[in-house]
Amino acid sequence: MQAPSVALICVFFVLPILSIIVLAFWRTESYQIIPDFTLSNFHAVLFEGAYLTFFLRSFITAVAVSTVSVILAWPIAYFIVRVSGRWALLLGMLFALPFFTGEVIRLIALQGLLGPVGLINSMMMWMGLQPIRALIFTPIASAIGIFYLYLPTAVTALCLSLVNFDFRLADAARTFGAGPVRTFLEVTWPLNLVGTLVGFILCFVPALSSALAPRFLGGPNGTLFGMSLAQQFGDTGTWSLGAAMGVFLFAATLLMVFMLSRAVNPQRSGFSGGTAEREGR
Repeated sequence: MQAPSVALICVFFVLPILSIIVLAFWRTESYQIIPDFTLSNFHAVLFEGAYLTFFLRSFITAVAVSTVSVILAWPIAYFIVRVSGRWALLLGMLFALPFFTGEVIRLIALQGLLGPVGLINSMMMWMGLQPIRALIFTPIASAIGIFYLYLPTAVTALCLSLVNFDFRLADAARTFGAGPVRTFLEVTWPLNLVGTLVGFILCFVPALSSALAPRFLGGPNGTLFGMSLAQQFGDTGTWSLGAAMGVFLFAATLLMVFMLSRAVNPQRSGFSGGTAEREGR
């Protein structure tokens, strides 16, 4: 059983990554790949101001969107898990509905909501107010689009964490006089810290490399690193530079995930119970 699994991982994960790494050290001229070793692609990514600006803008957007997604996902996930019976299943299905359609369809629908004559601005003008221009073709609109795409992912991660949480611990804290805020900060949140971290990472990784949301909603001043990367493989045909950008993005993502994982103590995050029981036996 292990051999087919290893083969699938090598074919669909390891080999594509290795091919991108090799391509990043080659040159591309007139849409032709030239197998000539060079570091110029990485030099451009690391030292040209435009790419650094795109990456910094993407990083700030990804951190902000992931943080807001996790904060808003907490009450939603808590409510879904605490609701019993068929209502919990219904609420879970409602949050799964966005995954039934492609990202392009969802972003086009968001354009109809945020556009100059979209639903929000139409209501503003109907009430005699000025339309909100920042809602479309701005970095704010791009961030809203990314948030809209990946909030369900954070909710799902926290729901899976809370399903295994023993709510009697929170009830005991309230019995001994702890208020709702203190119970959450000292009991519920610490024991679900890994679920919170997973939800953050599952939002952060695709948000950092997002290309569709800035293309449909960001406008000329909302270009992000993922959108610029996609252009290297399409419009400009500089595939080697795009590969170097992909390697840089992959390394930055791994570094961020490693730093976040080092900040978590599994023994204080709800993952020590099973181990403790086995050791007790």
